[in-house]
Amino acid sequence: MLSRTALGVFRLNGQFLGVSEQLAKPGGLTAARWQVLGAVLREPLPVAGIARVMGITRQSVQRIADLLVATGLAEYAPNPAHRRAKLLRPTEAGLAAVRKIGPGHADLAARLGGELGAEGFAETVRVLERLSKALDAVAELPEPTQASETTEQQDRDHRPEFASGP
Repeated sequence: MLSRTALGVFRLNGQFLGVSEQLAKPGGLTAARWQVLGAVLREPLPVAGIARVMGITRQSVQRIADLLVATGLAEYAPNPAHRRAKLLRPTEAGLAAVRKIGPGHADLAARLGGELGAEGFAETVRVLERLSKALDAVAELPEPTQASETTEQQDRDHRPEFASGP
């Protein structure tokens, strides 16, 4: 059952990544940049906080955050809670880019809602959130061996940009 669940989630992740790349294009973003920028729309967050919320590595977020800042879509701001961990926040240009994604996002949400039905869509969200919480609760795995660390590094070296996260 776990393998079937994992394969289904991996497929769903790939589908969402593909759709997200298409949705992000009108805003001049990639899926990875949209993901990180989207994490700070409500409130500025430090890179580590974005990584925690999104379930991706801090290093991946740092790389994308630096790219967003370099292209003027986000900026670093002082963090009153931590002198060294600056907060990332969108600029006006970043907000404008995300607004351009809105119509495509709304259209996809409406089509998915039509396919699943409002109740089915809400249940899908609940099940995915429940699975994520359950995995967090039980996922204390033993430390990897040297061989598995090497394999994991090889896997990371061959992933596309966005897949290095989720």
